Amino acid sequence: MHEAHPGAAVEVWASDEHRIGLKPILRRIWAPRGQRPGITIHPRSRWRYLCAYVHPASGRTQWHLSSGINVELFTRSLAAFAQQAGAGPGKELVLVVDQAGWHMSQRVVIPPHVHLVPLPPYTPELQPAERLWTYSNTPLVNRRPADLEELDTLQLDRCAALQTDPALRATIQSATHYHWWPADYSPTT
Repeated sequence: MHEAHPGAAVEVWASDEHRIGLKPILRRIWAPRGQRPGITIHPRSRWRYLCAYVHPASGRTQWHLSSGINVELFTRSLAAFAQQAGAGPGKELVLVVDQAGWHMSQRVVIPPHVHLVPLPPYTPELQPAERLWTYSNTPLVNRRPADLEELDTLQLDRCAALQTDPALRATIQSATHYHWWPADYSPTT
């Protein structure tokens, strides 16, 4: 990468998608001794897809919410990611992805200065972005959004907090920056 793009900084990011919906995410909760905790749920099968991009070395994140996931939506999400992350002649972005069909399709339009690197198949433990869902799901746990609009509002507010709150960014960094993760590269001037 350094030889192909001399003088350019290189950042290594990871990306993954997660389905969220009106079907509740249930987790254990505290209750007084001897009492069963009660959670009202109303399972419905309407979904959104949350696409996350994480820079493990810094804990920076980007989030894109969509009504589905396919090659066209991934292409649009990738273009938005490249623009928001500042891809250009002075900054190359390496994006580690799994081998989902929409990532590996020949129809995906990869923006200039973005390079996709696929993980080996069936290795979610190698994908740092897989660890983001615990943090992004927090406002949805043991709750029952009335409709997709409420779900969107809850999720977008949480993603905005994950992007801007320094404490949450540090938490994400500690959860996603594996000891073997490749380092970014900055050219010496």
